[in-house]
Amino acid sequence: MQAGKYALGIDIGGTFTDIVVYDTQGGTSTSHKELTTPKAPHEGVIRGVRTLFEREVLPYANVDRVIHATTLFTNALIERKGAVTGLITTAGFRDTLEMAREHKYELFDLHIELPRPLVPRHLRLEAAERIGPDGVVQQPLDVAQAVEQAGRLAAAGATSIAIVFLHAYANPVHERMARDAIAAAYPELFISISSDVSPQIREYERTSTTVANAYVKPLADGYLDRMNARIQQLGIQAPLFMMLSNGGLTHVDEAKRVPIQLLESGPAAGALAGAFFGGRAGIEDVLAFDMGGTTAKLAIIEAGKPLIAHRFEASREKRLTEGSGLPISISTIELIEIGAGGGSIAHLDALGLLKVGPESAGSLPGPACYGRGGTQPTVTDANLVLGFLDPAAFAGGTMSIDVAKAEDAMRPLAAQSNLSVPEFAWGIHSIVNENMAAAARVHVAERGHHAGKFALLLTGGGGPLHGCEIARRLGMTRAICPPGAGVASALGLLMAPARIDRMVSVGWTLETVDWAALEAEYGRIERDARAVIDATLPGQGAAARSQRAADLRFAGQGFEVITDLPAGPYTADSYGAIREAFLATYAKTFGQVPPRGNIEIINIRAAVSAGGGEGGLDVDTGAVSAAGAARGTRRMYLAERKDYAEVPVYERGAFKAGQAFRGPAIVQEASSTLIVPPRATVEVDAGGSLIVHLDAAAPSAPVPSPAIEESEKQRACAN
Repeated sequence: MQAGKYALGIDIGGTFTDIVVYDTQGGTSTSHKELTTPKAPHEGVIRGVRTLFEREVLPYANVDRVIHATTLFTNALIERKGAVTGLITTAGFRDTLEMAREHKYELFDLHIELPRPLVPRHLRLEAAERIGPDGVVQQPLDVAQAVEQAGRLAAAGATSIAIVFLHAYANPVHERMARDAIAAAYPELFISISSDVSPQIREYERTSTTVANAYVKPLADGYLDRMNARIQQLGIQAPLFMMLSNGGLTHVDEAKRVPIQLLESGPAAGALAGAFFGGRAGIEDVLAFDMGGTTAKLAIIEAGKPLIAHRFEASREKRLTEGSGLPISISTIELIEIGAGGGSIAHLDALGLLKVGPESAGSLPGPACYGRGGTQPTVTDANLVLGFLDPAAFAGGTMSIDVAKAEDAMRPLAAQSNLSVPEFAWGIHSIVNENMAAAARVHVAERGHHAGKFALLLTGGGGPLHGCEIARRLGMTRAICPPGAGVASALGLLMAPARIDRMVSVGWTLETVDWAALEAEYGRIERDARAVIDATLPGQGAAARSQRAADLRFAGQGFEVITDLPAGPYTADSYGAIREAFLATYAKTFGQVPPRGNIEIINIRAAVSAGGGEGGLDVDTGAVSAAGAARGTRRMYLAERKDYAEVPVYERGAFKAGQAFRGPAIVQEASSTLIVPPRATVEVDAGGSLIVHLDAAAPSAPVPSPAIEESEKQRACAN
């Protein structure tokens, strides 16, 4: 890369930390994968940044933007390793977290395990106060009692406190009074109030979200300060931006204020990359499948845009079971965790059946083949035994992996199963593929689609390894492997706009609404969002785009339909357009619309965004010679033959637009490996993406290059 202005993207995953540098003047990028350091994530980041900058001889001073995503806060919730947190709530509502929705996510399970509250009962205390749903104070707050309760919580070891008072979304005065008084008396405490974190109706969800924010707030504050300081010590003086779950960026102070917004930051970046590369390939309907070392995610990209959800579940007791986790009311790119990662451990259950996951070896000790102390067989070990991975080129050659250690880890379980080691490895690979395909099939169907409508876009270190087989199981005919697939989430960071979502509960009826008041409320939350945009990207707040939405329902219904609305300002003349937008969304969701009924506006929402998108983004997939893409052959296990066969290996960086080849084949680049199955054909599009045709139909335009043709002839003779 030449000297210029650089954007630095950093994505910390459960196994690998991905680092990408993008030259904003030259339009090229380069990347590096570093093993994550779970106990001190910033250490792995700094080591990886140094390695990349020294390898490419890049000046730290030329970095003008740093964008960061991390799974740290999600893992803190899953592993229950957040701060000791206390809750102060309205008298009589101490057990809201315990009672939850009084709903069993599996009705007939007699041994069901419900999600445990983040705050145990002895750290949940009450204060005398009461505000009605109309915002009118019914009982003044006993400020002295609230401060006294905070002192009791601090004495019990709490370092962070959530304050959640009844109907604070309608009037936050009591929460703010309590926050200010407690902060003055105990300045060392971290404080989160629900009217800042989640100003909306439904006590359990609002309490759960605010408590979760308080639970990770001290962790976020210390971590972000350390990360910022260490990056600056390298000589990088650029501002640090954080990726939010909604697919937007914000500045560090906003991230520290409401860190719960960061829960799905890494997967959100992967979805943005999926939309970008799908659009560049001319395919707007894609399923963005990202498989890393620890987990796999799937996001629906429809008409070029990821779906946005406003409800999320964290720390599920059962990974794929809705209702088994902690509800978090944040805006997030809608995605599901659909199975395992490369580190997922294979085992035999009590019946002797092969299972994969959910336990993961992570980065420490990691899969057995890493040679870091792991002894249990994982998905990565299976892929290595099957010949899918090159031991010498794994993770761009930054670490070596050992086939013998992988085989040794599998041998005992293979013997118990009366299978050879390769057959057992193929069993692991097949089961994890079916697990992910099954979850994806349900997720897509629940949103009214058939998977065959989409192309599967493969990212992450494991996505290209497993994606073609998963696509076939889903009845899909195309898969897309973009350049730099293994670091796509980090690339997605470079494409993200600054975006802030704001919402507030109003509880008005559309037919009798005060239109001036409605417009004023939208204006208020938009001004608040624009102020944060200005703090993130100075001077861009006024020109930022705003998308308005509302949670609407027919009067008497218990739940709402989130509806995108036309732009304001709103007047009485806006009634027809808003009603039609709701009816269209309702019909799409439920298939039919009640013949009559007033419409209630429960919540109003505004998503304000500015900047973002690197339309000229190029991806450096590695320096290779111009002699052609063919790099010999490698023994790879073919399930149809139940044996190994020599298949051609291609170097991704040497492909030119218009080239084509057939499977079975292996395509390698520094950050990932694409496995092309038998009867599939591949064409290289103008953007450098590999379009895999799984119906075995020949691509229409491209003509194979001489180097690829020669490799195909040699393979035919060998067979």
